[in-house]
Amino acid sequence: MDNQPYFFKFLEPLSKELAYVARELENSIFTSPRTMLTHARVFVENILQQVIQAEKLPDESWSNLKERLDLLNENGYLTPEIRDALHHVRQIGNKAAHDSRMFRYSEALLSWEAVYTIVKWYVEVYGPVDVTVPDYQDPSHRAEQAYDITELEVRLKALEELLIASVQKPAEEPVHDEVAATKEMGAVTESERPGFTTIRTITYKGQILDVPYFLRDAFLLPQRFDKSETFLIRLGAEQQARIMSELPNNLEGLHKHVKRYGEKNDENLFDELKVYIEEEKVRRKLALERPGELFFFYKADYIVVTKELSEIPFTAEEFTGSPSLLRQLNEDQIETVGQLPKELVILAKYENVGIGTVEKLFEQLKGKQRMEVTV
Repeated sequence: MDNQPYFFKFLEPLSKELAYVARELENSIFTSPRTMLTHARVFVENILQQVIQAEKLPDESWSNLKERLDLLNENGYLTPEIRDALHHVRQIGNKAAHDSRMFRYSEALLSWEAVYTIVKWYVEVYGPVDVTVPDYQDPSHRAEQAYDITELEVRLKALEELLIASVQKPAEEPVHDEVAATKEMGAVTESERPGFTTIRTITYKGQILDVPYFLRDAFLLPQRFDKSETFLIRLGAEQQARIMSELPNNLEGLHKHVKRYGEKNDENLFDELKVYIEEEKVRRKLALERPGELFFFYKADYIVVTKELSEIPFTAEEFTGSPSLLRQLNEDQIETVGQLPKELVILAKYENVGIGTVEKLFEQLKGKQRMEVTV
């Protein structure tokens, strides 16, 4: 998880739900201005709902942001500055929800500044006296933290549900049941790295497996699944389980798509999916932490491919004990280490090349990598 600070973190003592939604708004400014503008309306509407509750005003008939805004304005609770900031967020948010034109970063930044004005007023008037509102600052554009728009929407919608639920709870109930909320909302209460938000769950006999966003359409390479390789190949021939999104939400009965397979195969696949997802998370984090570098992966292990390593030729002198693999690599015009696929288990596709041969090659590559370091 990535727990880097965010601007509205100071809101957490007042409302963790508000703080988390504000965090995702900040993440979306440079990724999708439209998303930020649209969801900023929900954010400020919930602030107004909490103000209405604090002032003990009737809220039953006020169903949207404009009506809540008008209610507070007509009763004298809004200064002209706050009223104008609220109207700005509402109006540009409405345009973003309905207008197909491209929205600019500058528009998202103006809305972000208006949100700050509203939050500052809310905290200073209705918040604890020990909460200090920092001076306004523009968000920084951090490309390494960019979320895909679909993932942003998943995170924002889940957190908005959590925010709405927190406002609707009776005062005597605890608002911040983080354990339950984290399970229910797929851990979006944490500042996940891009791609790690849970996009769906897969179950098998009461067990639950979270699928992160970056794997939602991942190709399920059969060679990555020792016990389920043939099972996946057979399923693939029936246009089943070729990619993650083709898997059913419940794996029970998956074996019925092919002949001569049973429940044990469903169980094995579920267990191996757990391992696969954890390995892929490690690989994803590695790619984020070391952008621009090339890696070779073998199961849970990896090698950083340096220029020297990539230029080593595939000859019998350099790589002993695997003449059949070397010959077939050369026939496919793979003549140096750098031309290998990143996923080394793919090499097991070659004739008379098993997983043991691939593992032996991987160990030889690791040995050559260590020799580079000691030279």
